[in-house]
Amino acid sequence: MPTATTPIRLDRELDTAARDAARLMSRSVAEQVSHWARIGREIERSPEISVSAVRDVLAGREHYDRLHPPEQALVRTAWNEQLAERLATLDLSRVFSAEGHRYAELDDNGEIRVITPESRD
Repeated sequence: MPTATTPIRLDRELDTAARDAARLMSRSVAEQVSHWARIGREIERSPEISVSAVRDVLAGREHYDRLHPPEQALVRTAWNEQLAERLATLDLSRVFSAEGHRYAELDDNGEIRVITPESRD
């Protein structure tokens, strides 16, 4: 017997991640999101994981080294997601150019190219 479903809105990043994971795991997107939700529920219920301790580390109120390994894994996952989001929006060439800094980058052939504020055009 099929289960009832409830439509939900996902942010773009989660939707993309769910679609990618669903393809790899031969699931529908809805099945993938449900799978992740069940995992999250079990983590929150786990006696080995203190969600509040993980939250405190992520907020900077507690030290990472005081967490148990499963809690540390959750923190590292959150940090990786935060870093990926930050890197996706980072445009150092724009910042350096706006501030008049010179910088180097590799061109399409792997050659070093020095960019000065005057050569940016």
